[in-house]
Amino acid sequence: MNKKIIYKDLGNIDYAEAWDLQEKLFQEIIAGKKDHTEVKSPDYLLFCEHPHVFTIGKSGSVNNLLITEQMLSEKGASLFNTNRGGDITYHGPGQIVGYPILDLENYGLGIRKYISLLEESIIVLLGEYGITSSILDGASGVWLDAGNAGARKICAIGVRSSRYVTMHGFAFNVNTNLEYFSYINPCGFMDKGVTSLEKELGAQQDIEKVKLRLKQIILQLLEKH
Repeated sequence: MNKKIIYKDLGNIDYAEAWDLQEKLFQEIIAGKKDHTEVKSPDYLLFCEHPHVFTIGKSGSVNNLLITEQMLSEKGASLFNTNRGGDITYHGPGQIVGYPILDLENYGLGIRKYISLLEESIIVLLGEYGITSSILDGASGVWLDAGNAGARKICAIGVRSSRYVTMHGFAFNVNTNLEYFSYINPCGFMDKGVTSLEKELGAQQDIEKVKLRLKQIILQLLEKH
């Protein structure tokens, strides 16, 4: 069993560049499993922020993008079709995007339990900021006031896996410009809101401090498995 996890903060990085890096690391881990090599590739936890970009998952629809390609350009945003699960979402500055590239067999996790672990990480972190959050039946991610008219998402999750190796991950709104979510039906929902740590607390947050604590929580939860 190999539980070595390399953490990297990629900073503000173009979405395509980060995707290429993920694919490279993802394929390295899978190749090692296929070849049954004795020296296993390490796992990775990548954090970053992206310039304004909308991404559509495998089960998504471009119909959930509510603006034209010309308006996208005017807003300084780009659009990508990705191979993760889920529908459309937004990434941008002030948002922690996490890409855990893990061999889940190292932790005795299936994909469902892994997604639950990511959700739990965000829920624990928010609790430390005095914010109560939970999951929402029929939807992935982490929500505030789930199940009532004020339900709003603070963290989106979309994952790809092959041979129990994961890529893609989560997008946690810290100091995110929420205006960009008005240009989409986030994750395909037309009747749900979106929020951020900044909005809920009424002040901009130290994103580096949030990153450090979130990294610690994720690694601690993985270590338990």
